Amino acid sequence: TEELRTQIEEAQTMSVLEDLYLPYKPKRRTKATIAREKGLEPLSDKIFEQDNFDLEAEAKLYINEEKGVKTIEEALAGARDIIAEKVNEDAVARASIRQLFFEKGFFSANVITGKEEEGQKYKDYFEWSEPIQQAPSHRVLALRRAEAEGIISLHLAPEEEDALEKLETQFIKTKNSSGEQVQLAIKDSYKRLLKSSIENEVRVATKKKADEEAIKVFADNLRQVLIAAPMGQKRTLAIDPGFRTGCKIVCLDAQGQLLHNDVIYPDRRTTEAEQKVKELCKLYALEVIAIGNGTAGRETETFIRSLKLENKAIIMVNESGASVYSASEAAREEFPDHDLTVKGAVSIGRRLQDPLAELVKIDPKSIGVGQYQHDVDQSLLKTSLDDTVESCVNAVGVELNTASKQLLTYVSGLGVSLAKNIVEYRNKNGAFQFRNDLKKVPRLGDKAFEQCAGFLRIQNSPNPLDASAVHPESYSIVERMAKDLGCEVFDLIKNPETRKRIDIKKYVSPTVGLPTLTDIMAELAKPGRDPREKFEIVEFAEGINKPEDLRIGMKLNGIVTNITNFGVFVDIGVHQDGLVHISQLANQFVQNPVVKVQQKVAVTVVEVDLQRKRIALSMKDDAGNTGAANKSNVSQKHQPTLSKPSQNTFNQPKEKEVEVVEEDYMSKLKALQNKFKK
Repeated sequence: TEELRTQIEEAQTMSVLEDLYLPYKPKRRTKATIAREKGLEPLSDKIFEQDNFDLEAEAKLYINEEKGVKTIEEALAGARDIIAEKVNEDAVARASIRQLFFEKGFFSANVITGKEEEGQKYKDYFEWSEPIQQAPSHRVLALRRAEAEGIISLHLAPEEEDALEKLETQFIKTKNSSGEQVQLAIKDSYKRLLKSSIENEVRVATKKKADEEAIKVFADNLRQVLIAAPMGQKRTLAIDPGFRTGCKIVCLDAQGQLLHNDVIYPDRRTTEAEQKVKELCKLYALEVIAIGNGTAGRETETFIRSLKLENKAIIMVNESGASVYSASEAAREEFPDHDLTVKGAVSIGRRLQDPLAELVKIDPKSIGVGQYQHDVDQSLLKTSLDDTVESCVNAVGVELNTASKQLLTYVSGLGVSLAKNIVEYRNKNGAFQFRNDLKKVPRLGDKAFEQCAGFLRIQNSPNPLDASAVHPESYSIVERMAKDLGCEVFDLIKNPETRKRIDIKKYVSPTVGLPTLTDIMAELAKPGRDPREKFEIVEFAEGINKPEDLRIGMKLNGIVTNITNFGVFVDIGVHQDGLVHISQLANQFVQNPVVKVQQKVAVTVVEVDLQRKRIALSMKDDAGNTGAANKSNVSQKHQPTLSKPSQNTFNQPKEKEVEVVEEDYMSKLKALQNKFKK
């Protein structure tokens, strides 16, 4: 009909379109179809009109034992089934109830009997209710995970009375016997059909919204980790700490190449370990020491610091995903004759030298900065993370003659195949002298060169522009500038006074505008500049190596390891990250985290719950100033015996990390706005 055509053309969302299609959608055999087969549709139509007539007399006409209608009540029940389906399939009714779910519906969770002990980490949700409109994305995902693990039952719905009132207002015309039948049909329709259908839709919509927000959080965190400040080209002693199997140590040159590997046992062969570390530092002129922050990390740091090595920076490195790299094809290809532990230690050292170059070698999901990453749409997550990695790689730029195949893969215009060809060409023919030499690489055509050249650097090229972000297409412009000033390109780069004499408006053309020329001038001022921040060393508090060492009110240094919508996680050197809830991030209210991953922060311990493995921290100025410093570090429900940190910290086991279920904060759920496209 024309009316239906108009409704379809004006549909703004897929939900509206599906509502319009529902009455025409092929169905399985329902109560309504059975009633129609019994010939009860005319009765239902008459009742639905709600005119005044003798209801029982009319229903009596439809009694037919052959069709299975034996009584007046059976006839009326069949008619109500047809009306119930009609109500369920009404597009206006569905839109009204859907809106009610979003605006006034609630998430309601209850623990499943007998699951209380198993589901302790979800204890906050054992009896939980929250408006759908206000539930933040992280809590939506937490509730769904608890439900999937069989810990809670979860329902989404508004108050039933509100829903029935809306439907009755739409469908009941008069207060007569027919209206009463319609009222009964409406109640049945909502409880049996409409409620569950709309609940499923709202579940999908809230999950989709939560996925998008969680993926955005992950991508933002990943970006901050990838563009974290590099230590730079320093000869490095990298240590992968361990108890039983010892600490794996590797010596790397300034470019990250493996020079030597060994094992030390600081816990039981202390003198031998001390001697070996000192000898290696001297033999290879090592400048910095990188220690993985996993099991025995703080104990290893304590040992290394006790050696009092001169002019050696000692830095804890986040080793999340190092084991993934050590078992990867890339690691096997580079180190075919070394075991996993050596590869892991190499990765730790290289992460200190250049986080971006090393982290691109592993799946971004293994870096450990996500928010419910395994619960979200994996396809959308992969696309977003890959885009983020590519963006970071291209923003920083890549040294063509030292970049790994994995790093080159993310350069715009390249990909796996061309990255492999570049490395093979480089290995066979030696270092690239000029950017234009890229055109000699098999299968790297003009289009790929156009896309990738500006992001690739050659630091020692005879052409100084090859070490900058100036694209080869613009070399001629810079050369004209130099020629007009009677100097060389090299002089333009080195001499600010010379650059000041350039009037860039003279070089505007139909293909080159002022924005491009402004970018060129900025790049000439700092060719190949690294947008990453300067490296900053963070030292954890001595003697604070495990959660039991903490006391309420302690002031500690930490490093932000993960950011979520409900707060930030901070490594304070006790093998278990603490949570700074969003309400504790600043003296004034903030709706979103105001820090970055890898940022150094000062925090105060406000609570430690050893049983649930939670550490609560604060970044407020007045945190811990209420006399709490003298209290036990453990929540009142769980108070184990406390003792001073052991001198032989290598004998202390690592606390097992568990997921922290987030605390509360409110955020609005935006309306569904995916416009249907014809």
